[in-house]
Amino acid sequence: MALFGGTFDPIHAGHMAVAEAALRRFHLDTIYFIPSVRPPHKTRPRLAPFFHRYAMVALACVEHSRFLPSLAEAPVDGAAPRVCYTIDTVRKFHHEHPGDHLYFILGADQFLEIPAWKSYDSLLDSCDFIVASRPGFRLDALRLVVPPEKLGRTETHDPHKIVLRKSVVHLLATVASHVSSTEVRERVEGRQSIHGLVPARVEEYILGQALYR
Repeated sequence: MALFGGTFDPIHAGHMAVAEAALRRFHLDTIYFIPSVRPPHKTRPRLAPFFHRYAMVALACVEHSRFLPSLAEAPVDGAAPRVCYTIDTVRKFHHEHPGDHLYFILGADQFLEIPAWKSYDSLLDSCDFIVASRPGFRLDALRLVVPPEKLGRTETHDPHKIVLRKSVVHLLATVASHVSSTEVRERVEGRQSIHGLVPARVEEYILGQALYR
């Protein structure tokens, strides 16, 4: 089982490519896509409302039986958006799925910022990581942000793996998509086509709801 968190503003073809590659390589039963209601590390002043971002995630998952949209970080009973921390979400899934092997999917740029995340020391111990990257990205860059005391005592010569004391960081370097949510929003704002940049149902939703204009 894997968790794939993000703002998904909007979810796009790159996200889907990463999830599909992770599903194949790690033989995952389920990937939960978790839109964040108010991510702590995003500086963009305004996100699309949560219900729109969740709806797009749900539409993107329709044709994938092992991709599930998750409300794990959704607003509670209409309350104001709260900051959601990855460590709390991971603990929640451990509590709800005891005994399941848990992976967390994120981009290489996000992993490089992980020392700034809440309780990142505990987070590194709490699950394995699947780090999506561009071809040619070096594993050594990821190793630099891991505290030396977290590194496992057994050396591995696998160029796509860092073994920690309580978890493993896997580099997923087979995804070649260069799509970004920023590009999708800018193209919509500029009245340009986003065909192929997002799943077809997501494209229909964005245009039908007049998002990002």
